[in-house]
Amino acid sequence: MSESEVSAIVEGVRHFVRREIVPNVQRLEEQDDFPQHVVDAMAELGLFGMVVPQAYGGLDLPLEDYVAIMEELGAGWSAMPSFLNSHCTVARLISLYGTDEQKQRYLPELADGSRRGAIVLTEPSTGSDLKQIRTQAVPQEDGGFVLNGQKIFITNGQRARLHMVLARQPAPDGKGPISLFIVESETPGFEVSRLIHKMGFKHVDTAELRFDGVKLDRLALLGGLAGQGLPQVLSILETGRLAMAGTAVGMARNALAVALQYSKDRETFGQPICNHQAVQIHLANMATQLVAARAMIREALRHKAQYGRADMLSSMAKLFATEATMTITQEAMRVLGGYGYVAEFPIERLYREAPIYVLTEGTNEIQRIIIAREMIKADGPDRLGLM
Repeated sequence: MSESEVSAIVEGVRHFVRREIVPNVQRLEEQDDFPQHVVDAMAELGLFGMVVPQAYGGLDLPLEDYVAIMEELGAGWSAMPSFLNSHCTVARLISLYGTDEQKQRYLPELADGSRRGAIVLTEPSTGSDLKQIRTQAVPQEDGGFVLNGQKIFITNGQRARLHMVLARQPAPDGKGPISLFIVESETPGFEVSRLIHKMGFKHVDTAELRFDGVKLDRLALLGGLAGQGLPQVLSILETGRLAMAGTAVGMARNALAVALQYSKDRETFGQPICNHQAVQIHLANMATQLVAARAMIREALRHKAQYGRADMLSSMAKLFATEATMTITQEAMRVLGGYGYVAEFPIERLYREAPIYVLTEGTNEIQRIIIAREMIKADGPDRLGLM
């Protein structure tokens, strides 16, 4: 795919969001029904196949364009990138590590959106510490496994039809090999035990899942080799963090646009409030943080393109962009004053939704630990030009 074709895809998504989503976002948000027509439109644009190789019907977009599309979606309606990010993580894992049989079986349906994916990692008692997971995959004589355990906070956990589950084989010391398993939602013993109600993103199902004697055949083990689950997951976390950073920047763009327009329309003391210095300070702070967040994402993307990995910079980008988005939505609420607290205006929703970005794809406390550990390494400061 040529650069012009890729640019046309990003531009097409931008036009779609501005034409079909932005004018209708308030109505979409207020509806209780799941916006299946929005998901169908995203599938029609090929967005569920963004990271799937073209040989399997996908677009195979460069990472920078994937992140740019997530920003555009986040700028329109923050639910939209949430429908995609977990799905694309599953598709990327199968594309990178799946056997030929797994790729042929699953990637075409993931690419066209007829089968949506969910990444299933977190457990109630382990949080971000994936090395301590307890979900067990017991090997069987026929080469398959029996899966037992519980997972929580799974995005798209109810509507996904393909779940990529992190589990470990039993061992006397409790430290058996950890692997990723492909679980189809129709498999007996798989259950969505409850949906979790959140302060935002009501159209994005967040689920608790239970695996009770789920029988898996040999094809379920990603890549066909046990014990590779953690390296496989860790290798794509930086991609997910950059996508999350881009999505947060999109939300921040939305908040700034609303606040700026409101400041031009709203008048006090005989003039638009954008002429008041107190409001100008808020607008300047918001714009500066937004541009800085986008610049950090671009630096992380450049670093990854040059070195192949960008663990420290992707964590920095996710940390800075999501914290900036929290601040920007709060500044926007201050610009709107009392109207910012009213559900009729979008800032109320954005203010409620912004905190999710500092908690997912690894909490920002985890990002800080990753950054510090990378800095301590001998070549850490050199890679950033700090020494």
